[in-house]
Amino acid sequence: MKLRSLSLAAAAVAVSMAAMAASYGASSSRVAASTSTGGTLTVALPPATNISWYIPITNASNDSVYNGWLQDQIYQPLIYLNDSYNIVWANSVASKITYNAAGTVYHVYLNPKWKWSNGTPVTSKDLMFTWNVVKAASASKAPLPWPFVGAGTGEIPFGVKSVVPNNLHEVTFTLDKPANQQWFIYNGLIQLTPMPAQAFDVKGSNWTAEAKYLGSIATNPTTAEKLSDGPFLLKSATPSQEWVLTPNPDYGGHKATVSKLIFAYEASDTAEFAALRSGTVNFGYIDPSQLGASKSLTAVGDTIFPGYSLGVFWTEMNMWPASPAKSIFDQLYVRQALQESTNQPAMVKDLYKGYGVAQYGPLPSTPLTKFYDAKAEPVMPYNLTKAKKLLTSHGWKEVNGVMTKGSQKMNFTMIYVSGDETTLQQAELMQADWEKIGIKTTLKGEPFDTFISMTSDKTNTSWQLAVGSGWDYNGPGWMPTGGQLFSSTAPSGTGYANAHENALIAATHKPYPTQAAFMKAFDQYEAYTAAQLPFLWLPNPAGIDVAGPTVVGAKTYANFTTGDPGFNFMSVK
Repeated sequence: MKLRSLSLAAAAVAVSMAAMAASYGASSSRVAASTSTGGTLTVALPPATNISWYIPITNASNDSVYNGWLQDQIYQPLIYLNDSYNIVWANSVASKITYNAAGTVYHVYLNPKWKWSNGTPVTSKDLMFTWNVVKAASASKAPLPWPFVGAGTGEIPFGVKSVVPNNLHEVTFTLDKPANQQWFIYNGLIQLTPMPAQAFDVKGSNWTAEAKYLGSIATNPTTAEKLSDGPFLLKSATPSQEWVLTPNPDYGGHKATVSKLIFAYEASDTAEFAALRSGTVNFGYIDPSQLGASKSLTAVGDTIFPGYSLGVFWTEMNMWPASPAKSIFDQLYVRQALQESTNQPAMVKDLYKGYGVAQYGPLPSTPLTKFYDAKAEPVMPYNLTKAKKLLTSHGWKEVNGVMTKGSQKMNFTMIYVSGDETTLQQAELMQADWEKIGIKTTLKGEPFDTFISMTSDKTNTSWQLAVGSGWDYNGPGWMPTGGQLFSSTAPSGTGYANAHENALIAATHKPYPTQAAFMKAFDQYEAYTAAQLPFLWLPNPAGIDVAGPTVVGAKTYANFTTGDPGFNFMSVK
């Protein structure tokens, strides 16, 4: 699962978690070029979004879709999923994974076709290096800037009894207790992207020191320039400007045909639109507020298409122990009142211009997957009268326009991701509706990176509500069983804690004799989470992507559901 922004540029949002799969940009001149391969594909990042982390394991404050985009070009994943959530072994470092019936022993076989960019093979030594760093970065006393964001997800690393390299291309993982086999593969093993031990291992067997060292260089672009086994090599990086990559000639998979891949920084939706019109960007996005001007793009041959990611968008509530609002948000009726006064239909119609779907639980109905159960996520109608009555029936009274109960007041600071007009409008709509039931909010815009840092900090008490982000089920946990977000120890949660929730999440991690038995447990988790409102649910917006006339394969390989674009499969005429 990755944090994403809500800037509807590209996969629907783009600034903190909401724009997952569709904000791709590509730069090349708008001149209808030759028919030969080559050219530059420039991918527009969401407004004010920087790439800030250059190794394939990360901490919470850098766990974003956009960091993941770059990392996936440089480091080949151990396990690669397509939009149907099936493993594509041809694109995975692992050639196969076998396991026993009890779900305790897993053999991971590495495909010998993968090589680092210096020609040396990717081996079990590299996978073991990643494993040992992840263990050290997940420890209770892990050095800063850790802990590892996936710590505790998919039994990684605390539920693993042993990891043994059998030979250069086979590693055996043994768990402490049985686990649902698909769950462990999709949420556990999938996190372990091999890193080049020959380049990164500078501390020997002192893994705490090694984790500290990697954390110290992870924000430095030159770190990613050392070795690559992915489709591209990082050539240069200038924060707040661009990240330039070129094809990796030693790549073991489908080699890129473009001569250059650029991730381009965009200060705002307006700047991105201007870049599309001028041809500076040939694969980007537009915000729903810009649809009225879209003819100026299609007139020059651009193609506009929507895409939905498998994820969830929300308004976060600060329920960490240090938060002065914790005792208020801990009350389910308060969360219900806030949800009932959140006008999702208006957001879809007026803000997203129909490019969105209301969502009432942890799974979206679009894109439709086997995980979604409509009966588990019933509609919670927008109803200000009912919402206000919920508060007054529990002893809250409106004093000078603010709901008050004893010394408590519903007067909150709500931060939002700045740079995106639709996100601001969404925040203002909620502010206006909540004011009608006596909940006052003061809005404060923050850049995406700052927003993520603030909301992932358990000690930050400067905010009570936060909007402009969401979550893509694309790492560290791909199977959407919720542990990364909704458990009491969720590394990407915001303080919600519930023992029954923990038990239902744990039930989805156990092995089952049939898929139907597993889905029964999953549906129970889904229904309870939807009703409990650990976050306030918001619509899943479609990213509105724009591909220039010379770009081929953008829609086919955007991989909206997983949010992991196949840039090496795209080309520029």
